[in-house]
Amino acid sequence: MARKNGGRVDLSSLASSVGVNSTVDPTAAVDGIYRSNVRIDELAPNPRNPRSDLGDLADLESIRDRQLQPATAISRSAWLRLYPEDQDAIRDAQYVIINGCRRLAAARQFGREGLDMVIRDGLAADKATLLWAAIAENLERQDFDVIEEANAVEAMVAELGSAKAAAERLNRTEGWVSQRRTLLQLDPELQAKLRSGELAVRHARTLAKVPMEEQVAAWQAANEKREKPTGAGEGGKQARTPEHSSAAMKRALKRFKAEPSTVAIAIREVWPPEDIDALIKQLQDRT
Repeated sequence: MARKNGGRVDLSSLASSVGVNSTVDPTAAVDGIYRSNVRIDELAPNPRNPRSDLGDLADLESIRDRQLQPATAISRSAWLRLYPEDQDAIRDAQYVIINGCRRLAAARQFGREGLDMVIRDGLAADKATLLWAAIAENLERQDFDVIEEANAVEAMVAELGSAKAAAERLNRTEGWVSQRRTLLQLDPELQAKLRSGELAVRHARTLAKVPMEEQVAAWQAANEKREKPTGAGEGGKQARTPEHSSAAMKRALKRFKAEPSTVAIAIREVWPPEDIDALIKQLQDRT
């Protein structure tokens, strides 16, 4: 508690009374304050959200009755200090949601009147910090597709001035940053197939090195080659049987001592959804 004229002053009341003209740093004054059930009409989603599509919100229908995790927001004034051109985008909202845009959309869709949130104006210290905050949470989500991820990484590189700085800020390697940026060199048709799971990331990286006007044809040619009936391979070599492939995979898994989570990550990177569904069925049917 802080003292004032011999009495006591509640720090939360003091923080809420700090205005933009105060000598107290307004960013520090509202950083980490928890507010419950803030009215939906006081909130705006991040106009610069790296996620272009919030997806199906059915998994968040329970938010009608309870909110499991508070959203992260910054005040209107903190946002407009960085992006004054966003006045029309956030309209009359008093807070901008940085992490929790899907929760906000679900609350609106399913009739919740307010959201719990933590106000973190410290995230608005500069554009790079704000961008990092919006990206970091999404990088851990399985439904954050690789093109959204690539666009977010590109924005971070542009803001920080180098791939090295972006990698350090995102706690990733420069190679990872380079690979994600490479995907933006794909033909839009192939980007769509990558997002839908029809094109694997490793194949996409290879295609991105081909001139854009030749990429679709190269992808189609590769598909035709893979779809040819199995039999004798090039040079008269016999193609591997399923038994040979299975044995090779077993040796590889033992050699690298792969954990189930590692195998799952690799499968998601390489296989389209229908192949993953087939694998799950095979595993469930094992005797």
